[in-house]
Amino acid sequence: MSAGRPDEAIAFAGVAELGRLYRSGKLTPLAVVEAALTRLARLEPRLNAFADPMREAALADAAARTAELAAGTDLGPLHGIPVAIKDLIAVAGTPTGYGSKVRAPEIQATDAELVRRLRAAGAILLGKTNLLEYAYGIAHPEIGQTNNPHDPGRTSGGSSGGSAAAVAASIVPLAIGTDTGGSIRIPASYCGIVGLKPSYGLVPLDGVFPLSWSLDHAGPLARSIEDARLALACLAGDPTLAAPAPVALDGLRLGILTRHMKSPENTPGVAAAMTAALAALEAKGARLVPLDLPALEGINRALIHLLLPEAALIHEGLYSENPAGYAPGTRRRIEEGQRASGLDYVRAGRHRQALRAEVEAAFAGVDVLLSPSVPFAAPVEDPELAEGAEGEILASGFANMTGHPSLSLPAGLDGHLPVGLQLTGPLGQDGRLLAIAAALEAALPKPPRPAFAG
Repeated sequence: MSAGRPDEAIAFAGVAELGRLYRSGKLTPLAVVEAALTRLARLEPRLNAFADPMREAALADAAARTAELAAGTDLGPLHGIPVAIKDLIAVAGTPTGYGSKVRAPEIQATDAELVRRLRAAGAILLGKTNLLEYAYGIAHPEIGQTNNPHDPGRTSGGSSGGSAAAVAASIVPLAIGTDTGGSIRIPASYCGIVGLKPSYGLVPLDGVFPLSWSLDHAGPLARSIEDARLALACLAGDPTLAAPAPVALDGLRLGILTRHMKSPENTPGVAAAMTAALAALEAKGARLVPLDLPALEGINRALIHLLLPEAALIHEGLYSENPAGYAPGTRRRIEEGQRASGLDYVRAGRHRQALRAEVEAAFAGVDVLLSPSVPFAAPVEDPELAEGAEGEILASGFANMTGHPSLSLPAGLDGHLPVGLQLTGPLGQDGRLLAIAAALEAALPKPPRPAFAG
């Protein structure tokens, strides 16, 4: 392997491994970015993961990061690491399209705060990634969905599907997404990677176009818990998150959310993967503690009653400017929000308070809550967020309602497609959640390299 032309193995290297190679002089950030752009060009447009690869800017930044390391300047673990950014997050001098046709892509004057933190840590911004329109659950027909690296005939999920596919296909080791009802964790599950929704408010949202101010979160997508942890430490501005105290599986109390783990909506493949994962964890000494949280009943309906009016207000100006620019499904959602009931909104807020208290109380008896991230593997197309019974099968929404940190961890296969295990931890204890996730990750099967991108 030469310093100028990293082989395919380097495409799948993690953040720490790249850092070691940089600091040993065996590899440079410029070589990695050149290889990433070559890989991106080979896999696009079949994946449809990128709105803008930011080629010139990424190469210029990579050359600067390479020169800094050569001169002895070391900004930390993300120095020289390529990171892709969801295309509703502001990057100065770069167009933001929001996955929409309401307006032409807008050149941003300033960086979002989380982007500023990545730059300050020496990260290289490599590409704006595609998303469902304004993160609202619909792929605009003129842009299309992002396809799954494990099977490009299926979706990579939403709304942060471009970020998930970019990481799973090993174009970049890290990407940033947003999550309002599962939009980091669902694509992570479909693509066989790690996706973290941090505690509410931990990662700043200044410069991130909102969908719902009370539900929105931003966080990392990565191929390992270690990489997600290093990214979160930067995004949160808290270096202590980079090295939490390790956790042993022996004696760890795993709270099994029976409503989701035993749901009849789980496909046989997901159910089998969950059974095998829990058996592997129990064999390592973990204790399985079944939990029934009554306030989970109807929580996704409550989430929609919060989301609809908040999104309608956020989009009020854009909708009046060009309603025909939205995908029909997105426009329909905004119009539903314009007609939303104030009483439903208030009731949903009360439901949220009750659930937050119930979830937090559960941690007196368990260390972490477990669910399937999604009850099925990647479908052909992204299903719409629904208010009826079909909207209640997803386990991801409750942590947006309560603000608890939650992540998806690869945990097996349904046929040839990845399955994710969702872990949710106590409020504000993101480092502890990541340490627990690292212990589980070591005991669970590693997902295979994607067939399309391997």
